[in-house]
Amino acid sequence: MIKRAYIRIALAILGLVLPSLASAQSLRVLYWNIQNGMWADQENDYDNFVSWVKEMNPDICVWCEASTIYYSGTADVMPEEDRYLPANWGSLAARYGHPFSIVAAQRDEYPQVVTSRFPLQHVAALCGNGSDTLVVHGSGWIKAKTGGREMNFVTVHLKPFLYGYDVPKADRAESAARFEGEYFRIAEIDYIFDHTIRTRPAPENENWFMMGDFNSRSRVDNYQYGWSEDSKRFMVHDHIAAKSPYRDLVAEKFPGEFQKTDGSGNRIDFVYVTPRLLDAISGVKVIHDGWAAHYKSGVSKFYRPSDHFPIVVDIDVSKIR
Repeated sequence: MIKRAYIRIALAILGLVLPSLASAQSLRVLYWNIQNGMWADQENDYDNFVSWVKEMNPDICVWCEASTIYYSGTADVMPEEDRYLPANWGSLAARYGHPFSIVAAQRDEYPQVVTSRFPLQHVAALCGNGSDTLVVHGSGWIKAKTGGREMNFVTVHLKPFLYGYDVPKADRAESAARFEGEYFRIAEIDYIFDHTIRTRPAPENENWFMMGDFNSRSRVDNYQYGWSEDSKRFMVHDHIAAKSPYRDLVAEKFPGEFQKTDGSGNRIDFVYVTPRLLDAISGVKVIHDGWAAHYKSGVSKFYRPSDHFPIVVDIDVSKIR
């Protein structure tokens, strides 16, 4: 009985100390593909990274490419037993004020991780069915425990390149000409939908985020790309628009104003939300300046601090129904 009393007291104290999304006035979500587990700052014990995240002051973070792969300042692969991330995300996240962290999905060296000020629930890690469908870098479904306001986060990192999966180098040009990479990404998205938003009877009336590196372009940006309107390069995001209630948040907030998200000047990182959340979004920004303003490192194809730009989303919690 005494032990149980101590447990109840401890839980009550935690309830006072830990923030609750149900009582929060605002919520800031930060997404970023941090390139090889923030390779650019691992030699500095992630001090610059931690300082920058503190400055951004997010409540929930979604990180793509959240694993250490290479030795600092090199393209030399580090053995798995020496890699700091993803095993130590709990310690790293605690340094910028997030006591909760979950490896959302890890199929290979490019996992996604979610960290938070609020308790999290890991609903599913999605890597494919083991036979005819593969989610190359995995996808995760995480819920923020919110009291009366449940928030769903789906993390995404789709296969790169125009050619298909596991195509021999000699055949890649022909595969790319057939846009097999785009068809593969559609299969990844359908699998993710089937195991997340399509499991719900009316997801348009729920609070869903889907965000990540989609490695594909949207036709809403074609004023920038100038491709044929029937280009198959747009298939992935056309499919998302046609087959789900998701809305492209950056395009909604910046109509006709291109927002690049990678070092090649493309927009391949997206934040999607269900209509229920749209009115609650008080701000969204793709960050191109400050410490996130990247440059080529001179090592392989790596940039410092990343070859992608972060996206910050602010939410007025009082407007979430």
